[in-house]
Amino acid sequence: MEKRIAILGIVVFDREASAEVNRLLHEYGEHIIGRMGIPREGCSIITVVMEGANDTINALSGKLGRLKNVQVKSMMAK
Repeated sequence: MEKRIAILGIVVFDREASAEVNRLLHEYGEHIIGRMGIPREGCSIITVVMEGANDTINALSGKLGRLKNVQVKSMMAK
């Protein structure tokens, strides 16, 4: 499968969800090129750059998006 570069923007509104977000990011760690986290009052913002097949990127994005109090958006390079 063709590998693509993607950027995931993740907003975590409840610290209780952070453990599950981190578990998923660890699970997909072999595809993650870089990660930046910004803690803020009321929410945390995480940016993840990854390289992988469409299915892998979409799987991580979907699993993160199904978490309560977590929003995620992804952008893939052509």
